Amino acid sequence: MPAELDMEGFIAACQRPLRSSLRVNTLKISVADFQTLAARYGWQLAPIPWCEEGFWIERMDDESLRLGNMLEHLAGLFYIQEASSMLPVSALFNDGVEPERVLDVAAAPGSKTTQIAARMGNLGGIVANEYSASRVKVLHANISRCGVSNTALTHFDGRVFGAALPESFDAILLDAPCSGEGVVRKDPDAMSNWSPESILSIAATQRELIDSAFHALKPGGVLVYSTCTLNAQENQEVCRWLLARYPEAVSVEPLNGLFPEAARAATPEGFLHVFPQIFDSEGFFVARLRKTAAVAPLPVPGYKVGAFPFAPLPGKERALLEQAAGAAGLPLPATHALWQRDKEIWLFPEALAPLFGKVRFSRIGLKLAERFPKGYRWQHEAVIALADAAGHATLALDAELAQAWFMGRDLYPESLPAGDDFILTYCGQPVGLAKRIGSRIKNALPRELVRDGAAFVALPAAE
Repeated sequence: MPAELDMEGFIAACQRPLRSSLRVNTLKISVADFQTLAARYGWQLAPIPWCEEGFWIERMDDESLRLGNMLEHLAGLFYIQEASSMLPVSALFNDGVEPERVLDVAAAPGSKTTQIAARMGNLGGIVANEYSASRVKVLHANISRCGVSNTALTHFDGRVFGAALPESFDAILLDAPCSGEGVVRKDPDAMSNWSPESILSIAATQRELIDSAFHALKPGGVLVYSTCTLNAQENQEVCRWLLARYPEAVSVEPLNGLFPEAARAATPEGFLHVFPQIFDSEGFFVARLRKTAAVAPLPVPGYKVGAFPFAPLPGKERALLEQAAGAAGLPLPATHALWQRDKEIWLFPEALAPLFGKVRFSRIGLKLAERFPKGYRWQHEAVIALADAAGHATLALDAELAQAWFMGRDLYPESLPAGDDFILTYCGQPVGLAKRIGSRIKNALPRELVRDGAAFVALPAAE
């Protein structure tokens, strides 16, 4: 611990409740518009210095802050994210250069992947990897809710990327698995399995992960290494190991000026080592490393990927589909290409096309539609990411109807737009595609997204 900090201050900080924080999803709403929305609820938003879209949130009645069940959260307007967790992505984009292809090595539950996608404006491409199969589902649910379209999901041990995809990425985020010493304010049991032996084992894995990530990085690219733990073995020493291993090919880019007062958490090398008492947050470590030269490649992997199960959509049908999508209020982005598999039609980010066939993807881009004899059945995730509420028939839901929608119930609004199909919106953002059946709207929300009785409507502040 730095000389200006002490153990008493550390313990006192860890015993204080963690401040609630969120990040505005700028793929859905501007920061200014979100601030206007939050003012209706009487929230006090305090800016997080290292993230323009991040805020600590307070209200006199803390019991009302059931953020995860709020309609605005379900509609993707914000992401619940701890303040210090926003640091790695801020460090990744610190030089103002927009990367075309990014790898997020340990991506679930998706806070940093969605933050990267928002910073990229859904341009370029992101490979979001997660080792745990169950967490891949959570990752997909979060990127879908936030309207992310430029991401492909993989399910691997992160140590494969250096050999499988050498020199393929402009930027890489390795938010490494760690001992979690920095999260005790949120999770008092976080260190229940802590031991000096476990630290050594975890650090060994982290060295293998950072070595693999470094090989997957293009020369000239940036690697951000981060953890939510505090010991030097998993933090500074892992970075020093990489520097010693490739002394002619890697350099540290100091983060002392990442934001005002960043120097308070900076190490002599220019890493950020955030103890909880410095910014009243969780503990975190962040390092920004530049690959200055190529290194010898790793052995070529011996596995077989298998045939890529998709084919580009033929030009004639592509024109018909683009016309149909436009009529449905789903303009297709020029940065994506149309691919097909059986009756399924997908939108893939063109920036990731060079990687197709090199590794097995769990999911790429957006499932746009399923083909039927009478036309196309548009998919929910495509509606959330692409729908143009200003250019198509829509039905704006009030809080009561939106709550029923997210609870999986059919809707019975007082009036309906003309036509059988239209876009449902809440706070101006698409939340689904409506199918009229008489005076009823059939609920088409995917079952895994239904919140049984949990959707929550915040009460506006008193005038």
